[in-house]
Amino acid sequence: MTEIETATDEWPGLQTIADREQLLLAPYAMHSVHSRGRRHAEPPHAYRGPFQRDRDRVVHSAAYRRLSGKMQVFTGDMGDYHRTRLTHTQEVASIARTMARALRLNEDLVEALALFHDIGHPPFGHCGEDALNECLANAGGFSHNQFALTLAEELEIRYQRFPGLNLSFEVLEGQATRVDKRAGRQSPLLEVQVVDAADSITYDAHDTDDAVKLGLVTLDELCETAMIRESVERVRRSHVGLSSEMMRVAVVHDLIDHQVSDVLRRCGAYLAEQPPESAEDARRRPFRIGPTAELNEKKQALERLLFQRVYRHPRLTSVRSEAQSRLRAMFDAYCQHPEWLSKRFDGRVERVGVERAVGEYLAGMTDRYFEQQFQRRLAAGHGG
Repeated sequence: MTEIETATDEWPGLQTIADREQLLLAPYAMHSVHSRGRRHAEPPHAYRGPFQRDRDRVVHSAAYRRLSGKMQVFTGDMGDYHRTRLTHTQEVASIARTMARALRLNEDLVEALALFHDIGHPPFGHCGEDALNECLANAGGFSHNQFALTLAEELEIRYQRFPGLNLSFEVLEGQATRVDKRAGRQSPLLEVQVVDAADSITYDAHDTDDAVKLGLVTLDELCETAMIRESVERVRRSHVGLSSEMMRVAVVHDLIDHQVSDVLRRCGAYLAEQPPESAEDARRRPFRIGPTAELNEKKQALERLLFQRVYRHPRLTSVRSEAQSRLRAMFDAYCQHPEWLSKRFDGRVERVGVERAVGEYLAGMTDRYFEQQFQRRLAAGHGG
């Protein structure tokens, strides 16, 4: 019996995953029956398919819960109403599922991939990643995409029979394409491509939203880019007399809807005209899910402006500089005192070395827990 043969005599009346997918999914979607399985074989579940189980394992993992305490772009010191790494992840999953349903792709796989994609982020966002990468320069560096795989395959301990979460090969492979986009001769599964597109849509819209809310930039300043200017014009044509607050909200909604519609029109037309015969056939083709060339150019212009006006804003650069300084100091201190590591890391030093073990331990911390440990261990000698 394969993992997707889920309707049994003990569960009469249940539709099998294979039957449901046969009705709903396109031939070029990743059907569960074609999954390559897991590193450690498991018996099938009575009513959940393999990718549903992947999603549930991610959601119930400690690493996923910790995303609620990790900054996306803006720190907790700047307010408590902007997005965290967890809310960003949930928003990506929501948009990705919408796109997957419209394209008749495997929604369960898409959701599992989306919820998993940022699980390896360290505290303090990308600046924390940069600091850890520098600290681990002599030990292979640090990548949040690679660390997600380490968490899923080694560090999450939830089962007696095997280490990690034992996710399907499709989810692990999808994450691996983010580690090295040159890996392999084929394109990623269409489900992986949908998540990548949704991620781009999400951070363009929501970084804009949070930046305006925090007063780092105004909507008028962002109208220097065609993408925001055209969005504001569309909103004004359909809504009259909006307050500045509601204008910001409406523009964010429009940015998401406009980008999703653009991707679906482009990809839907291709899939209708040249439908791949299978998921593997789709992977062999050069076509990639994403925006039109026109919209992509506008997105890049917006991202350049966000980089110049927001990500390099003095309020952010000072916070990032301090966070990186503290991360380096904590890394050095823990390397000198590996006994400070959690008991969960007993034996990890012997397997991967002190530097790598310390980097992994720090990467698992939330922003708040990191600050607590910094105050406990180092504040007196760091001007704190």
